[in-house]
Amino acid sequence: MNRLLNKSIALAAACLLAGAAHAQSMRPGLWEMSNKMNTSNVETNQAMNAMLQQLANLPPDQRAKVEAMMAQNGASMPKLAANGGISIKACITEEMARRQEVPTGQQGNCQSNNQPVTGGMNISFICTNPASSGQGHLTFKGDSGFTMTMDVSSEARGKPEQMTIETTGRWLGACPAGGK
Repeated sequence: MNRLLNKSIALAAACLLAGAAHAQSMRPGLWEMSNKMNTSNVETNQAMNAMLQQLANLPPDQRAKVEAMMAQNGASMPKLAANGGISIKACITEEMARRQEVPTGQQGNCQSNNQPVTGGMNISFICTNPASSGQGHLTFKGDSGFTMTMDVSSEARGKPEQMTIETTGRWLGACPAGGK
């Protein structure tokens, strides 16, 4: 369960990095980003749904470890989103916005290619550890929101897997005092 949780968080984070990195249209501050993941593999979908249900009930020691990992990367503990996916809150500083960087918690090496288009970006990424790649489109909703759809290739239980991730991001306000 922990491995699936970490992989799902990392994969969602990689997609956020690839898709939301174009900071020119994003305000610095606290953002909420919700990710809904769908695969063609029923077994994987069931496992992800079970993981999301268990996320809220982590034992205190495991919760503390996940919260610490996320906090080191400027993000909050993932929680169930209204759309049935994963939601995190993350602080984007002015410096991060200038560098076009979004706090993701992603472990590993990722490279992205963002091509600006009217109203958004066409995006693609390749990551290692865990290995994944994807492409999609991000549409800005002014400077305080975005939607994104990504088609992602990864590996689950030693088998190639395709996943579609739908993400919404919304600006909440100023970062909390001491926020990264």
